[in-house]
Amino acid sequence: MAETIHVEVAYATPERAYCIPLQLPAGSNLKQAIEASGLLAQCPQIDLDVNRVGVFGQVCSLETPLGDGDRVEVYRPLEIDPKEARRRRAAARRGD
Repeated sequence: MAETIHVEVAYATPERAYCIPLQLPAGSNLKQAIEASGLLAQCPQIDLDVNRVGVFGQVCSLETPLGDGDRVEVYRPLEIDPKEARRRRAAARRGD
């Protein structure tokens, strides 16, 4: 087993996308990667008790161990329910 792994921590806002490459000890988890990335200092709106996290689009817990080459993703909360967004778009097309 390798002593270190290479991962990326990704987060996007409407204004900017963050993609921070890291080298971590093997056996590191999502929370450790996010903390090591410095992303929490750059984006104080991130609350790991609220924001969901994942690896390559799959939602995971903060304790999930990482593998070499993984991309850790921090997801923003939805601003509107997807069903409500579809209703609004349909109403706008109908001219309601």
